[in-house]
Amino acid sequence: MTTENPAKKLKLDGPLIGTHSGHFHADEALAVSMLRLLPTYANSPLVRTRDADLLSTCHTVVDVGAEYDASKNRYDHHQREFATTFPGHATKLSSAGLVYMHFGRDIIQTVTGLPAGADLDILFEKIYTDFIEAFDANDNGVSVIAPKDLEAAGLTKKFEDRGFSIASVVNRYNYFPKAPSEVEPTKEQQQADEDARFAKASLFVGEQFVLELTDCAAAWLPARNVVLKAYNERLQYDPKGRILVLPEGMPWADHLYTLEKVNQIPEGVAPQVLYVLFPETTEPDSKWRIRAVSRENSGFENRKDLPGPWKGVRDDELSKISGIPGGVFVHAAGFIGGNKTFDGALAMAKAACDF
Repeated sequence: MTTENPAKKLKLDGPLIGTHSGHFHADEALAVSMLRLLPTYANSPLVRTRDADLLSTCHTVVDVGAEYDASKNRYDHHQREFATTFPGHATKLSSAGLVYMHFGRDIIQTVTGLPAGADLDILFEKIYTDFIEAFDANDNGVSVIAPKDLEAAGLTKKFEDRGFSIASVVNRYNYFPKAPSEVEPTKEQQQADEDARFAKASLFVGEQFVLELTDCAAAWLPARNVVLKAYNERLQYDPKGRILVLPEGMPWADHLYTLEKVNQIPEGVAPQVLYVLFPETTEPDSKWRIRAVSRENSGFENRKDLPGPWKGVRDDELSKISGIPGGVFVHAAGFIGGNKTFDGALAMAKAACDF
């Protein structure tokens, strides 16, 4: 939208949201999209301006105005004295983090229908940690690992990933090929075009947020109790507790890492699970997968790969090399494999534990 008649828009469409004009970033794009998930702001117009008089007509202002005051719906983080962080975290908030901290629980309830309680609190923390905090860090110039620490350790990147983040995608919406024209667009036309590109960026990043939230609510959160049950029953498959068996595929890693930290490990039991088994489908004759557990926060590095001689081998050849019937495959990287039956997958896991 353009910045004309914001007061009229306010009366017609609901609470007016304001943010800054000019080059935009992922944090305010997300902040605006999150607000619009709430019934209060579902039909709110947006004004993008740095004009203080126009901003004063807005019900809610994000990422501009040099003021953070939730009682006045002002959520900027650029002022020198600003140092607010999300509870339990050290990263200074951006406009995304501010909006999430104040409205996140209501947003989660609106999108998922989850009632207030422990599960809501768990999901509120999960979404901030896994999704929102990166927006805060990016906008405040915080690296995952400080460059000086990487240099001191003698580490260098294996490839360039700066174009691979949500922030980099949002930034691309700032630029567009200009069609040749004999007529120079007016300032109003230029502003309208910039606003339209911001709207696209905000829609994109908002969709990513909703996908993350709904997946966590529908799959990750319910998996918590299933993984707990499997963890408590793991000794029936391996006396050292190195194998976890799940009834179906699900997001298990976070829950497993947490259980290993908070539970006292009995004497003679391994402190960590090495392999997780789960069926490919819920059909009775489903093939089974064996997944090596990754080291926490290590990406593709596993606690223990599947055996080297199995890597990249399939079918009868795999069965022959492993000595276990029903082999389907083992990935060349050694992080996952398969067998035609549960018994075969379990035999693979047991052999891999002691390889």
